[in-house]
Amino acid sequence: MSGTAYKFELPKHHQSIIKVIGVGGGGSNAVNHMFGQGIKDVEFVVCNTDLQALNSSPIPYKLQIGANLTEGLGCGANPEVGRAAAVESKDQIREMLAGTKMVFVTAGMGGGTGTGAAPVLAKIAKDMDILTVGIVTVPFLFEGKKKLAQAQIGIEALRASCDTVLVILNDKLREIYGNLSIGQAFAQADNVLTTAAKGIAEIITLAGYVNVDFQDVRTVMHNAGAAVMGSAETRGENRAILAAQQSLASPLLDNRDIMGAKRILLSIISGEEAELQMDELSEITEYIQEQAGDEAEVIFGHGVDPNIGDRIRVTVIATDFAAETIITKAQAQKKVHDLDSAQSTLFEQADNSVNQRVDEVILKPVDKDRPVLKAPEKPVEKKQEEVPEKKVDKEEKEERSYTFTLFEKKEEPVQNKKTLFDEDEDEGEESLFTNDEDEFELGNEVSSDQVLNEEGMMEYRKTKERLQQQAKDRREKLKAAKKHEMTKEEFNEKWSLPAYLRRGVKMSNVPHSSEPYISRYNLNDENSILGNNKFLHDNVD
Repeated sequence: MSGTAYKFELPKHHQSIIKVIGVGGGGSNAVNHMFGQGIKDVEFVVCNTDLQALNSSPIPYKLQIGANLTEGLGCGANPEVGRAAAVESKDQIREMLAGTKMVFVTAGMGGGTGTGAAPVLAKIAKDMDILTVGIVTVPFLFEGKKKLAQAQIGIEALRASCDTVLVILNDKLREIYGNLSIGQAFAQADNVLTTAAKGIAEIITLAGYVNVDFQDVRTVMHNAGAAVMGSAETRGENRAILAAQQSLASPLLDNRDIMGAKRILLSIISGEEAELQMDELSEITEYIQEQAGDEAEVIFGHGVDPNIGDRIRVTVIATDFAAETIITKAQAQKKVHDLDSAQSTLFEQADNSVNQRVDEVILKPVDKDRPVLKAPEKPVEKKQEEVPEKKVDKEEKEERSYTFTLFEKKEEPVQNKKTLFDEDEDEGEESLFTNDEDEFELGNEVSSDQVLNEEGMMEYRKTKERLQQQAKDRREKLKAAKKHEMTKEEFNEKWSLPAYLRRGVKMSNVPHSSEPYISRYNLNDENSILGNNKFLHDNVD
């Protein structure tokens, strides 16, 4: 008996088809948290360049990347080093992924290893025809703008390498849970990552009355691009509809609407103490279908988890969005325009346009500090110095060109007039022209030809007053029109009347439309002169 030897063949380590890989410091912390929470039939892996962080992790399966490049000391927050480390260890990554059907790549974006290595690892997995899902976090704002910029670059690279990517905003968690301590804030981020990975994985691993297998999940998530996910757990009265509503208000969704998604994966998990009722199942599925739209394909499954007691957990994954349909709820608000107020807006625009046109032609007296103008003895147009003139558009000059006779003897043509005033901005709404007796400072020796006569000044004042009155009348007319807002009936009545009737123009001796009016000088259809030409037929010699 003592010589008898017994041999026992130990079972090989069970390898799951689903792996959750934490890349970098943030991803490894999240996977450590998931390992503590427990996800059924899922294998966890931590992947890092920092050997010290790997040794402190409770996860059995550890993968050090870039051992020669980084010597186990990390990437120093440089994504390029993280990328190079993953490329160096691509053979070890392929060996680790052997036999895997679905992989979750979790990382905290913005650092070195996670930002640089996660896209490389995801690309290797996708090239091996593994369903690849990225679950990443965006840094808190207090972590710095540079880290946020690096995170955005990393997310774009990860999206190009994964079937679908779930992005979780850390600051969104801050809005929901309030002012937490630093440790609690990062713990909440890890908790949300756990919820996302667990919600998707246990759709496959948990058996239920309505089972969802791996191929169902692959149909929904393969090459799905942008995706959103929400999860909620409730208990008590109306737990079903509350869980459905809260799942669509989940921080994972980032205030996004699932309307427009082509495929919806719906997981409903209930406890053994209070199993899901048929009415509850109908409430959840009908609500999700209503929110997603009739065109969305909803694949749902139901399982039982004894650990959640009398609670019910609803997980929604929406994928395959058209690029233009992913909108936030804040952007979906409609704008209502009041058609009645549109006419008053038109009057306001017209008023502003007229005031602007008036402002542009306001004249300003020449500054006294400028050089003294001395009238020449010869005709003014030949030697008179021209005061600089501001550039005005050609059309506006033609619309408002005013001529003033300032000198007694010489009457000049309009096109040869010289500008004696500066045009400037408006100095007051009530006045169109500013006048001063000291417009020109004359020299000590002044001849009689240089002095402006009283008749010219009177004409200038009258013209100024007339322009002021015209501008005032125009403003009053526009204000009166603006105050009187036409009703729809008044507008239609004015629209139906011809313009000459609205203006009160009376027309006389107008021939009726039935009477033909043929000119006696026209040619007929045969290209010959008509016979009713009085010059050819009335006075025949």
